[in-house]
Amino acid sequence: MKIYHNPRCSKSRQGLAILEESNNPFEVIKYLDKPFEQKELTELIKLLGIKPMDLVRKNEAIWKEKYKGKTLSDLEIILAMVNHPKLIERPIVVNKGKAVIGRPPEIIKTIL
Repeated sequence: MKIYHNPRCSKSRQGLAILEESNNPFEVIKYLDKPFEQKELTELIKLLGIKPMDLVRKNEAIWKEKYKGKTLSDLEIILAMVNHPKLIERPIVVNKGKAVIGRPPEIIKTIL
């Protein structure tokens, strides 16, 4: 099990607490320190079963400054998140071939 985590985010911290309470082993990946590669992020989006745009934090300043209002392909959106990992919704938990965005954090319990 993995959690893609941002310690500065309260929802991400709540998601981490849920995993800690589950007593299951898991790996914490601080994706701001070790950003995604394009292939890895593309595979994660497929596992989540969403469109790349659904993973974007649209209220982030970088999104508003560089991308808002533009027509972008899925690849361009993925590359934006690879280049600016702050744009990625969090936390993301992967377990046994399933993945969820922990918003709200309680949804993580559905894949434990």
